[in-house]
Order: sequence, then structure tokens, then C-alpha cells
Amino acid sequence: MRRLRCDAVQRVEFTIEPFVEAAPGAHVTEPVEALRRLGFEVEVGPFGSSCTVGSEHVGDVVAAVARIAIAHGATHVNVDIEAVDS
Repeated sequence: MRRLRCDAVQRVEFTIEPFVEAAPGAHVTEPVEALRRLGFEVEVGPFGSSCTVGSEHVGDVVAAVARIAIAHGATHVNVDIEAVDS
């Protein structure tokens, strides 16, 4: 059985739709702000947002993004998780 290293790091990328360029709604902005309030640094880009977190926080980040986006009217939430060097 392979054990996950305590210092493993994941990049969580997410896109939330509908997205209107230069006018994102609360379904896009509120999940980002919630993650920032939780202490995560979020990069917002033209094709999605992302944050790099320890593996132990991935589930919390994904759950927060999905829950808050849907609560604010998102029609689609896409999440991609990739292991990165710690």
C-alpha cells in the first residue's frame, strides 16, 4: 500500500459557468472569495481559476467551490486536480 506523503501538493483548477467576460456573476466570484477567506491563494485567469494546496485540503476546496457556485446559480462546475512537486 502506497502512503501519501504529508507534504504532497495538488493544483486544483476550476471553471464555473456561465462565465461572461469582464462581468462574472456571484456564482464565479463568491467561491474564489470564500477560498481566499479560508487562507488559500487563488489565481483567477481568463479560462478558469486555480489554487495550490496540500493534499489534505483538496476535498475541502472542491466541496467549497461546488457548494458555493451552485448556491449562486452556476450551471456547470468543472474541477481538475493535478499533483505538483512539493
